[in-house]
Amino acid sequence: MHAPSCLSPAKAHAVSLLRRRLVCFSSILLVMMSSPLWSTGPVAKPRLKAAALEFGITPAAGGATVGKTGAVVLHVAGPLKSTITLLDDGGEQLCLVTTHFNSPKAVNVSAMFRREIARELNLPTDRVLIFVSHNHTDMKMASNQTEAYEVLSTSPNEIPEPELLPTGKELLEQLLHHAKRLPALLQPVTVWWAEGSEGRITYNRKGRRADGTAYLMREKDRDLVGVDYNGDIDRQAPIVVLKNEQGQVVTALVQFTGHPCTCYHPEKPIVFGDWPQVAGDVVAAHLAPANPVPVSFLQGCAGDVNSKGMFRGSVELSTKYGRMLGESYVKALEKIQPSSRDGFNYEVAKVKIPLGPLPSQETLRAEITEMEDFIKRANAGDENTLGCAGLNFPRELSPVYRGKLIEGVLPWSRWALEMHQLGKADSVAQHLEVELCAIRIGDVGIVGMPFEPFQGIGRQMRAGSTLPLTIPCGYTNVSYGYLTDGPNTGDGEYMSAHYRYSRFRAPYQKPAGDVLAIKGVEILNRFAKDGASR
Repeated sequence: MHAPSCLSPAKAHAVSLLRRRLVCFSSILLVMMSSPLWSTGPVAKPRLKAAALEFGITPAAGGATVGKTGAVVLHVAGPLKSTITLLDDGGEQLCLVTTHFNSPKAVNVSAMFRREIARELNLPTDRVLIFVSHNHTDMKMASNQTEAYEVLSTSPNEIPEPELLPTGKELLEQLLHHAKRLPALLQPVTVWWAEGSEGRITYNRKGRRADGTAYLMREKDRDLVGVDYNGDIDRQAPIVVLKNEQGQVVTALVQFTGHPCTCYHPEKPIVFGDWPQVAGDVVAAHLAPANPVPVSFLQGCAGDVNSKGMFRGSVELSTKYGRMLGESYVKALEKIQPSSRDGFNYEVAKVKIPLGPLPSQETLRAEITEMEDFIKRANAGDENTLGCAGLNFPRELSPVYRGKLIEGVLPWSRWALEMHQLGKADSVAQHLEVELCAIRIGDVGIVGMPFEPFQGIGRQMRAGSTLPLTIPCGYTNVSYGYLTDGPNTGDGEYMSAHYRYSRFRAPYQKPAGDVLAIKGVEILNRFAKDGASR
């Protein structure tokens, strides 16, 4: 547009300048309104309701652990905490159990706990989810607890009923006691979220040698790579806060990616919540100093990420790392923003992960010979038993323990060779079917996977999801062991070749865990549209 010709040249110039400035301001305003930082405020009359309770259990020393040599708990440094949360959206409900015990993901323990909690809440079993922090300093729940990768079938009718130990009985009793209270505590909530960053406490534990082979990097190896090595790690530290209509915090969820093993040593077992629990305590005290709120910790795709200090750390170092992470969550709260979406969505999807061919007979025979010799030398106390069949071990582990780790993979190699000899190598299962759980709470998407997934799987979910915040989680309900993304498939180190600890499953084949990312993104993006329309 041009200024009217009746104006003087000076006035016409001023009008033209003003119009240009208005156009510029309008453009800036549109950009600001399209930014996630521009918010219209929380949902006015939320449909979503929530209730959460937290409790701790302090086991007695002397309890059994999952260690390979029968070691029992030597010291209890504090309670292990659990949080149980109930969500309600117009009568549709979902229960989330998060715990700093690792053993509840055992397939038979998980099945019992979910079944009993569902019965208490009058919910279908698939409406109860268990997320473990994967804290390594815990103890066994049952004398016969079994991981999902150790059984031929995870059907509830085909797994043994768990023979609960005292700690397992106490945890289940407390979960049921607190679950019973939740329905009466439900109240309308709005969903707020922020994402912090933390890069000081973890490192990428998959190393590469000069010849291209992979190895599991522990502290000794990390020392050789560089000063305080981190490598390629997820630094995201998201926090989700649920507030009632008075603005008070009802509960919070936090997530981070890294094996909690800073004060862990399998031959010197202790009980402690490690840095995830400490970080949760920092957040709880910050959000409500007079009466700390329940905080749930969700573990990320930590298959190829460790916390620093494994086999060399201490409770003091774990506490230090927990405070660091907690401070990162608190700092993120400075930029917390409300969700524009209300309610929640939930879906369980079955996904088939492709499996590849078995190794050749020649390879298997050579590995079996190598393993049998290694086990013999390890049991004799040979300190030079530091590597076998692609696996590497530190001197911080005794030779006997190293031998036990190889005893765990020897049956798989014998099975695979037998399949060849029987002419059945081509008839083994070509996929592993698992359940993936997807949740939308407000603007936040959460995907739960029954694995120790590699970071690349979660990164694909974050990149593909259209929700403002996406939180990929492993260690959900059960664990089928480590799961590689496409690029990491085919290597021989502990994590990438963890299928050798299964009973019995062929190696993963590309794209491997990427199929979970594809399905997760598909569901979350559908949820994003549904949540916006609702």
